[in-house]
Amino acid sequence: MLDELHKKHPEVTVDNEVVEPSSQQLHNYKVLVSQKPELNYIKFIWNKMTASEFEEHWKLRKLTKKADFIHMIQMLYYVKDPGATISFFQSLLDKNGKLLIILVSGESGWGKLWRKYRNELCNTEISQCVTTGDIKSLLDSKGVSYQSFDLPSQMDITECFTEGDEKGELLLDFLTEVLDFSKMASLELKAGVLELLRHPDCSMESEGKVVFNNNLGVIVINKPT
Repeated sequence: MLDELHKKHPEVTVDNEVVEPSSQQLHNYKVLVSQKPELNYIKFIWNKMTASEFEEHWKLRKLTKKADFIHMIQMLYYVKDPGATISFFQSLLDKNGKLLIILVSGESGWGKLWRKYRNELCNTEISQCVTTGDIKSLLDSKGVSYQSFDLPSQMDITECFTEGDEKGELLLDFLTEVLDFSKMASLELKAGVLELLRHPDCSMESEGKVVFNNNLGVIVINKPT
């Protein structure tokens, strides 16, 4: 993304505030940056904290700095109040600033899975299981205008349907966000989840493979008027 911005605005220097609570992921990011000397037009500010800690920190220091571009990619699942988080970061936008949100689409297999089994699968202490459909409804209720786009994506989940398949078991853990799902879930829940994963609402079958609808949604919000 920074490369693309640089192509459009080659003369601009960038302050890049990185917000990431995981030490390992922050380290990985720093290693990538160190391997790209051509990013010398960017000043990286490393914030090892959650989005809510960053908000608290920002307000405490009474900072008035504004942002031209904020991206929240695959992260709104992990905040307690997605609406409040969006409102805070939207408030940081400068005059022509943009806030980019990417999550799984409400029409994806994830959306269908969460709608049917939210209570059984979603641990709200960890993840809110939100989709772009949920975020659009939230923004609509507040009268916030936005643009939306689709990012088609697919995932081969064929191994999930072979009992005891190691890769299939890991895929099931990933799809349900439950560790050792096959061992922990009741027989009824496991059967129901597998049936839904194979259903045309979630997946398509082609050439002996079960291909999961992993579509993502993109939402772009401007500075509030």
